[in-house]
Amino acid sequence: MLFLKKTVFIVIAILILWVLIAPGCMTFRISDERAVRNFARKGLDLKPGYVNVNQHQIHYVSVGNDTLPTLVMIHGSPSAWSAFTKYMEEPALLFHFRIVAVDRPGFGYSEFGTAMPLAEQSMQLLAVIKHLDNGKPVYLAGHSLGGPLVVKMAADAPQMFSGIMLIAGSVDPALEPKESWRYVMETFPLNHFLPGSFKPSNTELVHFKEEVKSLANDFPKVTTKVYLVHGDQDTWVPPGNVDYAKSNLTNAAKVEIRMISKGTHFIPWSHQKEITGALIEMSK
Repeated sequence: MLFLKKTVFIVIAILILWVLIAPGCMTFRISDERAVRNFARKGLDLKPGYVNVNQHQIHYVSVGNDTLPTLVMIHGSPSAWSAFTKYMEEPALLFHFRIVAVDRPGFGYSEFGTAMPLAEQSMQLLAVIKHLDNGKPVYLAGHSLGGPLVVKMAADAPQMFSGIMLIAGSVDPALEPKESWRYVMETFPLNHFLPGSFKPSNTELVHFKEEVKSLANDFPKVTTKVYLVHGDQDTWVPPGNVDYAKSNLTNAAKVEIRMISKGTHFIPWSHQKEITGALIEMSK
């Protein structure tokens, strides 16, 4: 009996400790001060900033010549702007673009932990882009869940963008995994056991399974050119998403497909050269 009591006590203590520690784990965040120092070592001037949108704060960083066209890079779930660090250090891209990377609402330093619907994210990020407007063309690139978000943004403000790119974008409701476990983990108290970014990620992905259905109404509103970049071995977001996007982009100026051989869901990092080339091509 004494052993059982001790075991229960230890288990409860571990669970309490985990609940206290978990929020600080796996945040994928890097402080502005550290990021600025890291970029400075490579001779680059990283400029962090915040934009207040309807009493919400959105965090972003930018690098490059302010007189160039702007490339806005939007991360997946869970993640943060730092997922695109290598792209922001890439000389070939910096020759063509001022590069902006954002922390989507609920991630990084954009009110970390508070997930928001796709429509709200679109509204807030569009406000950031307006804030940074330099009168030059603007391009969007979104990875994974950032893919449907760039579709939503291009639909909400079609006049604002000269091109968008979906990198392993999840847009087909029929191919969205059921993941019933997500709904279980969203209930109290289990949701408190998800570490760091995985808590808002789980919340937004639960809602996204419904939001992706209405995204079909946004595709025809996209009038700019669209690049669909996907790995042919992506098991997280199947390549069939490319066919769905192409068939629904009925009013896009043009649709270009780049299927990456032997590419998985992590092509932004495993195939940076190919994606860099596609980004530059999109700007021409």
